[in-house]
Amino acid sequence: MKTVVQRVRRASVTVGEERVAEIGVGLLILAAVEKGDPESLMLEAARKLREIRIFGDEAGKMNRDVKDVGGSILAVSQFTLAGSIARGRRPSFDNAEEPERARRLFEMFVAELGATGIPVQTGRFREMMLVALENDGPVTFVWP
Repeated sequence: MKTVVQRVRRASVTVGEERVAEIGVGLLILAAVEKGDPESLMLEAARKLREIRIFGDEAGKMNRDVKDVGGSILAVSQFTLAGSIARGRRPSFDNAEEPERARRLFEMFVAELGATGIPVQTGRFREMMLVALENDGPVTFVWP
């Protein structure tokens, strides 16, 4: 699994003309399931990312997690993160998991993100999406 985590003031996903997800303060997580990723990795990743302390406290130090600030999570499946541009001019997606298994594991990841009551929204799996965000900081991390 590869993820890109961004601290946002707001983020949204639009499919066609329909706004399918929208959050205010929180995390935008772009996630790709890779071939052979175990179910345990989905749970580990979700716990790690929902508990990561990247929001400022009174002193401006990154000491608060998304729940501490009353934030939400927008999780977007993005198989292109599993791609490689190391060789040639066209990306290779050989490392991306097959769609049905990827969907099941992504849904497991999303369920675990929300297991402690944090509001979680998602884009639409295997759809062309427009993702809009206002990155706060900017603060962006790649995990693992």
